[in-house]
Amino acid sequence: MNRSAPAGFVAFVAAVAMSASMAVAQLPRAEPQAAGMDADRLTEIDDAVQTALAAGKMPGCVVLVARCGKIVFLKAYGERSVEPVKRPMTVDTVFDMASLTKPVATATSVMLLAEQGKLALDDPVAKYLPGFAQAEKESITIRQLLTHQGGLIADNPIEDYADGPEQAMARVMASGPQAKPGEAFKYSDVGFIVLGELVRRVAGENLDRFASEHIFVPLGLKETTYLPGDGLRQRAAPAEKRNDRWMQGEVHDPRAYALGGVAGHAGLFSTAEDLAVYAQMLLQGGEFNGVRILRPETVAEMTRAQPVKGGLRALGWDVRSAYSSNRGTGFSDRAFGHGGFTGTAMWIDPELELTVIFLSNRVHPDGKGSVNKLAGQIGTIAAAAIVPGK
Repeated sequence: MNRSAPAGFVAFVAAVAMSASMAVAQLPRAEPQAAGMDADRLTEIDDAVQTALAAGKMPGCVVLVARCGKIVFLKAYGERSVEPVKRPMTVDTVFDMASLTKPVATATSVMLLAEQGKLALDDPVAKYLPGFAQAEKESITIRQLLTHQGGLIADNPIEDYADGPEQAMARVMASGPQAKPGEAFKYSDVGFIVLGELVRRVAGENLDRFASEHIFVPLGLKETTYLPGDGLRQRAAPAEKRNDRWMQGEVHDPRAYALGGVAGHAGLFSTAEDLAVYAQMLLQGGEFNGVRILRPETVAEMTRAQPVKGGLRALGWDVRSAYSSNRGTGFSDRAFGHGGFTGTAMWIDPELELTVIFLSNRVHPDGKGSVNKLAGQIGTIAAAAIVPGK
């Protein structure tokens, strides 16, 4: 017997087909002075990156600076891969976003569901995921997970993922907290794994499909996705080896990998120019190029600094915390951003109308490398390059 496809899936396929005929969404490029920035100051980024390359901090990187909706600096440095063969870095290199997945895919999806009235941020997670109520977690709220105040463990044992995604999620739901909700700030991948499952349960579709359908496809972001296809994988910056083969276009995070490559804490891939469009959407109050993703009030709530123990966080974003070493000095108090284990960072400053994106594969080829200081240094240079009064 023939069965028709679900209406939601048909709509998703139609949206994907429509996006295929659209031009790739990009910010326009401009000379720095057209955006009120000093071109000579921006060249200091070259020296900072070259010093880090010489010190072996990463094989290569891509740096993008945008201001007032225009890309004023976009450059690739060093090598995309050094093993098994050397390949030069290019500005269209696809990177494993690692924990940038948390705000860009997961938190944005949660905010969309809140906007649609399908959940409330201050509701207990267990209202939507009854299995989460185990081990005295029944009072932990969605907002507390978004700000890492749920008291959950940072990472549960990798052995918990040995029996497949379904059993792994059951073990995540059964895990106990390490602190009472709201009493401590503890950065937790587990919390965002739960949020990814929350999106799946509330939306009725997996996180990767929901984020594509409601965020990436409408924005025209053709290079932002979970589980990249062959074309994007060929342009991806490799990481380390897993099972004696190079991870290229395959998520580096072992828990996300065990969950099939789609998780709330890691798994997203993207490029510098795609991320710049996403950032500009937030700077424009949830809209880009005539397409509205979020309401202005939703963006304001998502990016508002909220006090946590020892610092400030926003919903899915860092503001000022122990994780802010990749934050440039000179940013305003309204700036928000995030980093990723693989060597990625993005900071967005609404007051300065500034976006700074740093993408590297610092884990290639041997899992070493260190780039947070460099990413912060680049942010500092970018903020200092703004001409006073411009």
